[in-house]
Amino acid sequence: MTKSINELSKEEIAQLFPVILANYDPLWARLFVEEQQLISNALGKIGLRIEHFGSTSIPNLTAKDTIDILVEIPDEQVLNDDIIARMKNIAYDFMWQADGDPPYMVFVKGYNTDGVKEQTFHIHMGPRQHKLWDRVYFRDYLIAFPEVAMQYEALKLALAQEYKYDRVGYRIAKTDFVVSVTDEAKQYYLKPGVK
Repeated sequence: MTKSINELSKEEIAQLFPVILANYDPLWARLFVEEQQLISNALGKIGLRIEHFGSTSIPNLTAKDTIDILVEIPDEQVLNDDIIARMKNIAYDFMWQADGDPPYMVFVKGYNTDGVKEQTFHIHMGPRQHKLWDRVYFRDYLIAFPEVAMQYEALKLALAQEYKYDRVGYRIAKTDFVVSVTDEAKQYYLKPGVK
């Protein structure tokens, strides 16, 4: 019997799904729009806002081909069994993400545990005031400042070699850069007169 993604250890996940980067593909934007509609239909009024973020949302940036999506939900909906059921109906697996403060919901799709990778999607779901939403500042800043995006790409390319079979290590190794640029982005976008 095949295991679900939730039954795999992080080592098993890393071996089945190593860190592989691809050149930017304009298809990623279309895949997001299609998935956005699917999620919107599944969640109805619970899903207040849906945003494409992460490297696949930044034109011309090398990335893992996973479509990262942020979904805003009302405060009282965090860890809601109805949301989990609705997302399961559109083929998403649920994971409670305790590394955030506060914790938040993550849903993933496209991981065939027989080792064949389909198009993957990661959904990070939380209320508007959650730190998750700082990722939109990071995205917008990299789009506005391509030279910073290229610095990020160089870092990612180096780390993908070092952490090919350690997805968590790869993510953690990017943290200092992401936090620093996010702080710059927030200062930039929160200045009076900047949109």
